[in-house]
Amino acid sequence: MLRQTSLGSVGLVIGGIMTVVGFVAYGIGNSTLNLIGFFYGIPILLGGLALKVSELKPVPETQPVSSDVLELRTRRATETQNQLRKDVTRYRYGQEAHLDEVLERLGLSPTDEERPALVGLRESDIEGNYALILEFDSPLIPFETWQEKREKIEKFFGPGVRAELSSLADNQVELSLIA
Repeated sequence: MLRQTSLGSVGLVIGGIMTVVGFVAYGIGNSTLNLIGFFYGIPILLGGLALKVSELKPVPETQPVSSDVLELRTRRATETQNQLRKDVTRYRYGQEAHLDEVLERLGLSPTDEERPALVGLRESDIEGNYALILEFDSPLIPFETWQEKREKIEKFFGPGVRAELSSLADNQVELSLIA
C-alpha cells in the first residue's frame, strides 16, 4: 500500500492544506495557526513539489498474477527477482528511468536517448519455474544487441536465473528471468 503511494502527492496535499490554513489564519488574526501555516505548510508544499517533479511512477503489471504463480513465487523466486519486482513496482525519486544503471552496466544504454524503457512486467509459470517477465520498449537498441548480451544478463541477475529474450512487434523486447 505505502509503496503505491506518491510521497510528492502527499506532500502537496498536506503542505497545501497547511498553507491555506495559514493564510486564512493570517486574515482572521490567529497568530498561532498563521505561524504553523507559514513555517510548516510552505516548506512541506515545496518539498512535495520537488518530489513530484523528480518522481518516477511504478511500472504497471500487464497481467494480473494468478494464485498459482503467487504460490510459485514464494517457493521458487530468487532474492534478485523479488528485489527487482519490488523496485520497479514502487515510486522512485531522483532517477530518470527504471533500471537505468542496470541497463548501462549491461551495455544496453549507450546514451540516455537510446536507453530502452521498461513499460510493463508480468509474472508467469514457465515449465514449472517462476518467471519475471520485463517488457521493454527498445526502438534504438536492436534485438540482436539484446541477444549478444543474454549471457551477461544471466550473470548480472545472479546464480539460479536463466534469461530468455523474445522480440515482439513495434520494437518491443521481453526479457524473461526464469528461476
